[in-house]
Amino acid sequence: MNKRMPKDKLVIGAYILQPYAQTEKHIKELRECGIELIVCFRPKDRSVLDLLYKHRVGCILSGILPGWWGGDGQSAGTLHERNPLSLYEKAAADFEDHPAVWGVDIGDEPSALDFDHYGKIARQTEKSFHNQFAYLNLYPNYASVAGNNEDQTQCQLGTATYKEHIDRYIEKIDLPYISYDFYLYPLPESIGVGKMLDNFRIVAEACRKTGRDFWYIPQVNGLHETDFTSENMLRYQAYSALCYGATVINWACYTGGWWCNNVLDTNGEKTEQYEKLKKINAELEKFGVEYMKYEVTDTHLLGFCGEGWLPVFPDIKTADKLDTGAVRGLCSDGELIVGEAVCRTDKEKRALIILNASDPYDRTGKKVKVRFSAFMREVQIFCADEPVYLDKTEDGYGFELEASRAVIITLQ
Repeated sequence: MNKRMPKDKLVIGAYILQPYAQTEKHIKELRECGIELIVCFRPKDRSVLDLLYKHRVGCILSGILPGWWGGDGQSAGTLHERNPLSLYEKAAADFEDHPAVWGVDIGDEPSALDFDHYGKIARQTEKSFHNQFAYLNLYPNYASVAGNNEDQTQCQLGTATYKEHIDRYIEKIDLPYISYDFYLYPLPESIGVGKMLDNFRIVAEACRKTGRDFWYIPQVNGLHETDFTSENMLRYQAYSALCYGATVINWACYTGGWWCNNVLDTNGEKTEQYEKLKKINAELEKFGVEYMKYEVTDTHLLGFCGEGWLPVFPDIKTADKLDTGAVRGLCSDGELIVGEAVCRTDKEKRALIILNASDPYDRTGKKVKVRFSAFMREVQIFCADEPVYLDKTEDGYGFELEASRAVIITLQ
């Protein structure tokens, strides 16, 4: 992995910076929005890379290497024919380096039938580009799987299950991360949160098992013109990912890429999403300073027992309370996602990343009461938004948490 992308902090990026938003004013405002990485970037000229570097923004370049998108799966298994390794070798030889370039895009959402060739592409790219990493993004779990009937003629994943898709990636492609996008809000509410949490579960477990980093792409835009992702929807997506151990958040989309109501409109003007994202990114940057001191080793769902989607996802486990080696009887009067973590430099120190997950669609604003007992002598609470106060009770600790807010409980 290259040395340009920081490894000791939570990285916040975004997809797409169109030519109409590549002036110095736009790039300055991009950085002020809390974005330090722009993904799938095509600069209109080299001076734009100079501007990115000046304002401390890195990029992942598209168009340097042969492109590939999995699409509907009809071209699955043909990557090695269409994009032989010789094309990548030639592109690397023609590449002119720049310090703003952190990575180069090698494709998006491929079928598992192309993972073997992608493994070769990744190795070739890492060898040829001395300062850049190879960037490959995967499908979410709502992509189509292989069927066994005549009606199913398209398959995006190239495997029978999503877990098998991720397992095949690990087997064939030696990259130090897993990146995927999952857009919650266009999905049916009856199943959307369940699919999101199951996707988190599968990818996070694979990352922990293999020592890979977890990179996640949530949405800041909307599928329709009437869809505006709220501040709490942004929080819900990002903090959910952090509870599962994500170290990179790449929002989609900053300028036009797909869908509606991106952060900038097609004239390069700010939409209402700009101030929302700027606020949430500032929280995430502050939260990330404490968060990145720890590594999430397990994730727990509390209070989800009444959800109708639970039978659809038998591998998702929920409970009324949580006991760990550091706390006992952690519970609330709502739904919590809890990331269990250890300090990266001192394994005797523990932490819990706790999200109030009771209101994913930002309708009720439900505040929850959380309580627990601790075995550790020193217990502290950290929140990047409004202050959250930890109360000492006769049998432990308690605090209140606003909807879609997260805290870090440190235990020493």
